[in-house]
Amino acid sequence: MNKISLIFVLLLSLPAFGKEITVKDGGTIQAAINQAVSGDVILIHPGTYRESVYVDKDNITLRGVVKEGKWPVMEGDHKLNDAILYSGNGITIEWIKIMHYKGNAIMGQSGNNYVIRNNWIIDTGVYGIFPQFGKNGLIEYNVLSGIEDAAIYVGMCDNVDVKHNEVFDSVAGIEIENTRHALVENNYAHNNTAGILVFITPGLPIKTTYDVIVRNNFVVDNNTPNFGAPGSIVSKVPVGVGMVIMAADDVKIEGNIITGNQTAGIVITDLAFITDVASDKESEPNPDNIQVLDNLMFNNGSDPVAEVKAAMLTKFTTTGPDILANVGSAQEPDNCILNAERYTSFGIGKWSQCDISTTADVTTYLLKGDAAPRDIETTEDRVARLYKGICAGCHAYNLRMIGPPTMAIQAQYYENPEGIADYIANPVKKRPDFPAMPSQGHLSEELRMKVAEYMLCLSPGKLAEVAATQGQVAKCQQP
Repeated sequence: MNKISLIFVLLLSLPAFGKEITVKDGGTIQAAINQAVSGDVILIHPGTYRESVYVDKDNITLRGVVKEGKWPVMEGDHKLNDAILYSGNGITIEWIKIMHYKGNAIMGQSGNNYVIRNNWIIDTGVYGIFPQFGKNGLIEYNVLSGIEDAAIYVGMCDNVDVKHNEVFDSVAGIEIENTRHALVENNYAHNNTAGILVFITPGLPIKTTYDVIVRNNFVVDNNTPNFGAPGSIVSKVPVGVGMVIMAADDVKIEGNIITGNQTAGIVITDLAFITDVASDKESEPNPDNIQVLDNLMFNNGSDPVAEVKAAMLTKFTTTGPDILANVGSAQEPDNCILNAERYTSFGIGKWSQCDISTTADVTTYLLKGDAAPRDIETTEDRVARLYKGICAGCHAYNLRMIGPPTMAIQAQYYENPEGIADYIANPVKKRPDFPAMPSQGHLSEELRMKVAEYMLCLSPGKLAEVAATQGQVAKCQQP
């Protein structure tokens, strides 16, 4: 074989590179997405783009082009609900400024292997960056502010790194919820109601949060009054908390600078802190194997909420806590603290001395290779994935999150899946105390109907098996 033939064979064996698709001011991002194929990069030039976009293809990159300080801006005008929704695998979103949406800036719906970085997100409603039910994700170098729930909210995910972000002027800075294998490192969480939360929300399909490292973050002056939607879980978070570890397990806290949080530096608690413990019997309520290693904590607890002031009186002290553990956590003997004398602590009870001093052996929780795309072999698989990746992010079974509980929806739409399916496609704001729901009109009519039937058949703690035929009310067969 001659050299030219050999080179030709080698070129054919290499993976195909995608093309670049350019979007300029006056064009639309969605039009570029519609023509893109796997591997393509969509270059979004400076301008203002008033649209909501949906990416349901794999291996697509949305990349802003920043020229002479001018960004591409997705502008919601406080009218549009969501900026970017994605369900594809291998999605990258970077260098985009997103402002004034009512729902979310970037929401992932079951996509694996996502990268969200270098974005600038301001006042986008409920969540800023919200990957839901995805595996192997990187969230880094984003700046977010003015979010009424969580600036960065990692929900029901696995293997996620959240690094080098700045989150401020929001209710919650960073939330790791019902998520496993997460690294939260070198973020600057300041001037929120609470800086960093690691917790379990009852009533969701995934019941656990564990194997989380919160390391080398700056958690400063998180004293912003809570402006979360009344009745939501986050609206119950007390003002002035640096970190909250609620019911999560195997959490290591190391190397953080935590200061100026007027209620407490770190709160470690069971589900009774802000939720109803009995709302999900499959969610174990206590935080187990919490390891507080060396951190720098000072000037916390200067003006705590009333409950903490009462605890301070029992110790005859006017100095608030760096670490506050409630009764349930205090009785967990596998929780530990390294060099406890360095901190002002309430409630650590039987905690032991930690037998490790560093988490330096863990540099990332990202997988060495890509996570496999989620298997979808049948329509039933697709429906279950849609429920977990979209619906469950806002609708716990019997607990208010962002939307009404599933139980309330079941009562309202009893034997009327068509009503839910129609609402999914064209949601309207019905209740003043709930934000508008993002449209899922991109789903086919058949899928919307089957997801509605699936939701009507849910029961506490278990997902129902739906046996339904076209045009009929679902027959729920509970296992």
